[in-house]
Amino acid sequence: MPIVNSLNAAAAEVAGWRRHLHRHPELGYAVEGTAAYVAEKLETFGVDAVATGIGRTGVVGVIHGRAPGRTIALRADMDALPILETSGKDWASEVPGKMHACGHDGHTAMLLAAARHLAETRNFAGTVVLVFQPAEEAGGGAKAMIDDGLMTRFGVDAVYGMHNAPGIPVGRFALRSGAFLASCDTITIDLEGVGGHAATPHLCCDTVLAGAAIVQAVQHIVSRTIDPIASAVISITCFNAGFTDNVIPQTGRLVGTVRTLSPAVRDHVEARLRTVVETTAAAYGVKAVLDYNREYPVLVNHERETGFAAEVARDVAGVDAVDTAMPPELGSEDFAFMLEARPGAFIFVGNGNTAGLHHPAYDFDDAAIPYGASYWVRLVERALPA
Repeated sequence: MPIVNSLNAAAAEVAGWRRHLHRHPELGYAVEGTAAYVAEKLETFGVDAVATGIGRTGVVGVIHGRAPGRTIALRADMDALPILETSGKDWASEVPGKMHACGHDGHTAMLLAAARHLAETRNFAGTVVLVFQPAEEAGGGAKAMIDDGLMTRFGVDAVYGMHNAPGIPVGRFALRSGAFLASCDTITIDLEGVGGHAATPHLCCDTVLAGAAIVQAVQHIVSRTIDPIASAVISITCFNAGFTDNVIPQTGRLVGTVRTLSPAVRDHVEARLRTVVETTAAAYGVKAVLDYNREYPVLVNHERETGFAAEVARDVAGVDAVDTAMPPELGSEDFAFMLEARPGAFIFVGNGNTAGLHHPAYDFDDAAIPYGASYWVRLVERALPA
């Protein structure tokens, strides 16, 4: 079962949908225009039901097969990123400072293409739930949709997700069972010392010096307290203190992220951060308060569903075009919440030799559309055989 012929024939039309979405990017939960576009398409395709406002601005389409059976959900994300696009494409973003730099426009278009095909053919027994999610990049839209009854209201038994991957050739897929993508936590460290004149540092407790020491000290948590075979990243990405050349600032703030691939390592990093941050600051006479915010959990692919997803991908792309041992990555994905709620699997589809995700010159490769859309269709037809 290679690429579905009708999806290949419609690839240019679907690319047009994708490019429309690319021109009109929206952020987070504020994806009203995108959601309306998706809902209108689903209504036009003749799906059995369309629900809007799930998880604030999410859209859900429902398609029933030829006979009763299990229910599986397929998820695409709709939101863009606050990045100024530099791709130079004819379909580049028309909204300054916003762009689809992660390919969610492609994800949405591929699932819409599969939705039309499934609504027309209904060559399956059971129900397909098409999930178009807001706020994947920030805000936890997956959790919001789950909290709004996504799994229970629509009777979902299993859930599948897909993301494009620059660097993997178009026409290839990659995945792995178990821990696949990292947890994502944010940290904010507020510092308070004693400010004063830059010429009299002995009368001050310098928040800049304390902050610099903290930036270095937290790296020892990864290099010296975590098993080298395990994985963790602590990145301090923002340091704000002071406003002029001759004043030692009274306060400062550090902001960063923590990524891990296991709950145990995640717990360890949080505990060690509190100790290292507070004691390092105290050594400089500065008070430090750490706010540790857990955002996305580790994305863990279920073994049985991952094996099944790999089989479907081989049907579409060929036996040699599917990597089932892709190394885990320290990027994160809020699809992890859905895999905590129901069994399922997350897979990457190749995007070719393009700029990387979240890069201002990135663009989704439309040549991937027939592969991704065919994967969705074949997955439904195999998971819910008529």
